[in-house]
Amino acid sequence: MTTAIHDHMCVHNDSPLPTIYIVSDSLGATAHVLARAAAGQFGVAEPYIEVLPKARDFEEIGNFLEIHQAMYREAGLRDDIVVFFTLVDPDLRHKLRDYCKEKGIHFVDIMSTPIHALADASGLQPSNNPGLLRTTDEHYFRRIAAMEFTVEHDDGRNPQDLTEADIVLLGVSRSSKTPISIYMGMEGYKVANVPLALGVEPPKEIYECDPSRIFGLMTTPDILVGIRTRRLGGSGRGAASVAASYAEPEMVYQDLEEARALMRKLGCIVVRTDNKAVEETAQEILRYYELAHPFQKTIVE
Repeated sequence: MTTAIHDHMCVHNDSPLPTIYIVSDSLGATAHVLARAAAGQFGVAEPYIEVLPKARDFEEIGNFLEIHQAMYREAGLRDDIVVFFTLVDPDLRHKLRDYCKEKGIHFVDIMSTPIHALADASGLQPSNNPGLLRTTDEHYFRRIAAMEFTVEHDDGRNPQDLTEADIVLLGVSRSSKTPISIYMGMEGYKVANVPLALGVEPPKEIYECDPSRIFGLMTTPDILVGIRTRRLGGSGRGAASVAASYAEPEMVYQDLEEARALMRKLGCIVVRTDNKAVEETAQEILRYYELAHPFQKTIVE
């Protein structure tokens, strides 16, 4: 067994949820978002997900699932899995549903119900053409441009471009800036996020941004202490290092207070992230943003 597979097995074994397998005849992005949103309801922000994209025949799908289940059994770990699939080919959907039923695998057929509902309501027949959602059009290129901008402006990079962002996120370390940014980038918004650290001045460009485009992320000290302690592997408290103080309650409290003071100075909207899924926080930010800037989503020339 390779090191990568062993590490994945450990992650799976530590999670209260089974591995989620995504099978798609496109890229699986829709199923990925839904799977993470569902896992968030069980307090699992980062479920272990395996993806089989661009699936074209059932033999490929069956082999993919059988091989992975066998690896878990050989490692002495539970081999229960859940399969989320987005397949527009009706024959492929039926075969995978039958396979899952026969093997006792839990499954979610994401495409079937929406397609049938729209067909019944409209009287039209679906084209059953994989990947139509990602047709190369203006909207597709807009999302790609937004994602590129978001990645290039993650964690305070390229602050000279802050005024070009649709949305700027501010937050202390471990306040979910990056995953929220990526989610909104996938929705077609150019997002930059700026880390705030105790005693460190933010980039001067932040004061040039429209306050209605800036959003501060805030959580409670207790939750942040827990997240940072886990990040340090539980060894932060008492360790003689600068990194250790990162998870100390007093340090966390001061960190949040200084961040809150900057947010007040900027006049930006503050959004709570405690006990919320990434998708929930992102949607709250987008509701505020779209009220202030209707129809302003990035357009690619």
